[in-house]
Amino acid sequence: MRVPIVWYRHCGLNPNDAFVASYPRSGSTWLRFLLLELLTRADGAGFENVNQMIPDVGGQRASPPLLANGGRLIKTHEAYRSEYGKAVYLVRDVRDVVISEFEYENANERISETFDAFVMLSLKGRVNGYGSWQHHVASWIDSRLAVDGRLLVIKFEHMKAHTEETLAEILEFLGVSRDRAAIRQAIANNNLQRMKEKEDRSPQTSAYSRESGNGDRKRFIRSGSTGGWRSRLTPAQVQLIERQAGLGLARVGYSLEAAGSAAGELLSSASAR
Repeated sequence: MRVPIVWYRHCGLNPNDAFVASYPRSGSTWLRFLLLELLTRADGAGFENVNQMIPDVGGQRASPPLLANGGRLIKTHEAYRSEYGKAVYLVRDVRDVVISEFEYENANERISETFDAFVMLSLKGRVNGYGSWQHHVASWIDSRLAVDGRLLVIKFEHMKAHTEETLAEILEFLGVSRDRAAIRQAIANNNLQRMKEKEDRSPQTSAYSRESGNGDRKRFIRSGSTGGWRSRLTPAQVQLIERQAGLGLARVGYSLEAAGSAAGELLSSASAR
């Protein structure tokens, strides 16, 4: 049933629409909050108005145009599709993605697998309906948008470290002019603490609104850490991930860590061809 549902969600697009695209758990919620404040010149971005004004694909029929050309800004987790005419593709290190996604799915009580089993399922594209991370990345960076200059690839890690400069680059790509003071204000309004406060006012799922046994709330907004996989994954898990997704990691600028991994051999083979 997924094929006709996804097709229907993509009806009603227009050539001026632009997309915030990413694999799940890659930071697109934070980016949408920042962009909504900058595009509307307002400082009240919350989950309700973000989800209405920069909706998931399928919800665009009721969303207003936010771009100067009359286009809408729409979020998608889908792999590249021919209906997409312009997109910002936010990519996050898959070694952090699998950890974040496991914690998210586990908090929602949607999985029973161990972490090792979950990693394998994720690498095979059997977790969330969007395929594997490596296939998703390849679909976007090999798309016609990349050839035509209508795709801007942003690394989540770079956006966290250089948020102001990254947002300025995204706005220029979208044809929007904002001064740096406005960008800095949007960043201040949507730091991690304020994002968690916004979630407190508008919990995103029932699983995340419950108290856990130790009194901590389970959240949709987590730490958004970068490089946390270095202390969380075992060497064997790193090698497994790099064996399956190493070529994709390298193509978008991530280094490989597993010494003598099959991913390294694959990269050498690819370079030689």
